[in-house]
Amino acid sequence: MRNVRLTIEYEGTNYAGWQWQKNAISVQETLTHAVRTVIREEVEIHGAGRTDAGVHALGQVANFKTYSAIPAKQLLRAINFHLPQDITIKDVADMEEGFHARYSATSKVYRYTVLNDWLRTSLNRNFCYVYGFPLDLSKMMTAAQYLIGTHDFTSFTTKALDNKDRIRTIKNLEIQKEGKYIYFVVEANGFLYKMVRTIVGTLLEIGRGKMDVYLIRKLLETGNRDDAGPTAPAKGLCMKEVKY
Repeated sequence: MRNVRLTIEYEGTNYAGWQWQKNAISVQETLTHAVRTVIREEVEIHGAGRTDAGVHALGQVANFKTYSAIPAKQLLRAINFHLPQDITIKDVADMEEGFHARYSATSKVYRYTVLNDWLRTSLNRNFCYVYGFPLDLSKMMTAAQYLIGTHDFTSFTTKALDNKDRIRTIKNLEIQKEGKYIYFVVEANGFLYKMVRTIVGTLLEIGRGKMDVYLIRKLLETGNRDDAGPTAPAKGLCMKEVKY
């Protein structure tokens, strides 16, 4: 039996996230139907991460096992033919039997995009958060450094009770500015529900001057979600890469 890896790009605007939902259309469901149509097997698609509703991906990874002998290049073209234009398979590859898109991953990289301007954007409206307040990047960068390392991120999730283990390791957190756009790039071994978006919301409040730089240390110690900043909108978030 083959173990097939897919690298996937999608715009999450019209989907209720990656994971299959009972009453809404998800990326996983849409992709599963396309794959099953091509190979004519009731396969299960396993994704590397469960992106939320409205969140995008440049490099989501998934895998499935199949008896189909269709070559990888032909699978790439055939599956894409049956997908809507907001979901694209970028690569198909045969992997060893033990590979699993989620459990084999060593880290994931997310990027959050902020347009720091009062004037909205039409062409990029589904891919960034328009935030008009002036921001002090040096304060945000200083605060961000406290998040790097292994910590209890209870303060940065909206579903703390759903996760018994709230310890995660952030390997890198960069804040990059290009013109009016600010990019928050976060790499970690795993993420809690809405963790990146709450980190971004908190750093924006610090950059705006509404919160102190050293609040981050307090949040990591107390685990009090009420003291953190608001959760930034989903549309600014994108799964950039999964590392193995």
